[in-house]
Amino acid sequence: MTNLDIASPAPPAAIPPQDLEALRQTLRGAACMPREAGYDEARTIWNAMIDRRPGLVVRCEGAADVICALEVARRHGLVLAVRGGGHNIAGSAVCDGGLQIDLSPMRWVRVDRENRIAHVGPGATLGDVDRETQAFGLAVPTGINSTTGIAGLTLGGGFGWLTRKYGMTIDNLISADVVLSDGRLVRASESENPDLFWALRGGGGNFGVVTNFEFRLHPVGPQVLSGLVVHPFEDARDILTRYQHLLDEAPDELTCWAVMRQAPPLPFLPEEWHGRKVLILAMIWTGDMEEGEKATAALRGLGTPIVDVVSPHPFVGWQAAFDPLLAPGARNYWKTHDFAQLDAALIDTLIEAVGRLPGPECEVFLAHVGGAMSRVAPDATAYPQRQAHFVMNVHTRWREPSEDSACIGWARDLFQAVAPHALGSAYVNFMPEDEAGRIREAYGPNYRRLAEIKRAYDPDNLFRTNQNIAPA
Repeated sequence: MTNLDIASPAPPAAIPPQDLEALRQTLRGAACMPREAGYDEARTIWNAMIDRRPGLVVRCEGAADVICALEVARRHGLVLAVRGGGHNIAGSAVCDGGLQIDLSPMRWVRVDRENRIAHVGPGATLGDVDRETQAFGLAVPTGINSTTGIAGLTLGGGFGWLTRKYGMTIDNLISADVVLSDGRLVRASESENPDLFWALRGGGGNFGVVTNFEFRLHPVGPQVLSGLVVHPFEDARDILTRYQHLLDEAPDELTCWAVMRQAPPLPFLPEEWHGRKVLILAMIWTGDMEEGEKATAALRGLGTPIVDVVSPHPFVGWQAAFDPLLAPGARNYWKTHDFAQLDAALIDTLIEAVGRLPGPECEVFLAHVGGAMSRVAPDATAYPQRQAHFVMNVHTRWREPSEDSACIGWARDLFQAVAPHALGSAYVNFMPEDEAGRIREAYGPNYRRLAEIKRAYDPDNLFRTNQNIAPA
């Protein structure tokens, strides 16, 4: 744990017994102390490196529970953490000694098919959203792992397989119900509290607790053309160089990400390749199937692949395709950069680093975005990096604490080695907790406005257990 320079634990929550009992009488949900039912479930999150123990957990069933919990945190001066899906790499969903607001019971998804709108609770996962919306052939553009929470993904920006066609998750947010630091419940939209609405779209959990999201839906699936093309790692330099040029001309319906790692024991991959380094092209076409076969032909024709399993799949299944590689319970550490292009020197640096992966579950992936996302002005939302580019995630994943130093060190070394090629911006949902000094850089020209809005809505910085934006 010392590798991450985690701050000293906060003092235990000091709540008089009568106040705790009054809270329990008020809640629809539950207030859990250590060793009580529900406590360990709430504090256990996706990244097993995070092992914090709040003094009190409030498992909320609705906005009223959130209001009550915030009032207790304010009155007793408690450190506050807010959990949605608990998937954030930095572990901001849980604090030591303070009060944790657990939104995971709030998992509703309600679809208005006629108006193509979904109302989604902050405890819902991407899988919850996909399964409900796909029943009507509709979708929200989200991420690529179905166990991710919709709340954290959205508040940090949100991108995935549908981003090039329909924009980021925040570009499809119509409104949000938000409990502010003073306990007021407000609605944020283009017409109501528009400054707050601007900040929520990329500014993280800095401004309040969202208790309902309203999203615009798009026609997708239920079948899409998707799948993997797996190449020998020895061909990675040539494939990545040609891959980039093909994507420069790709239509918005086509998205293709590149992953470099040791091959997992996939059932369609010959056994002799299991455990060997490979380059994987993961692609999806969201339009007409016949057109998709033509549009993906050039990418699928690169090199001599080991296997090509691109074919029609249910969109819900494709959204969950990587879940087995991202299951909870492992130790994880990420580093991220944005790139305008993959130049030769950058590709060489990536290949050299992947050649010495520190473990069988570690990987580097390159997400190609752009398309509809890039046609939104940088100052239209808090998320500033809108030009077509690649988002790199150096994803180290391992099981034993004894491996911490090797895995974290490898990720940090690669992060530094490729920095000269990077744009300087960053996707905050990929940033670990030891990068607090990078927040201004991540938001670039939008940071000053975010700090001013923070001062207006959370002047005492109650919501600070996150990628924190201090009040101006």
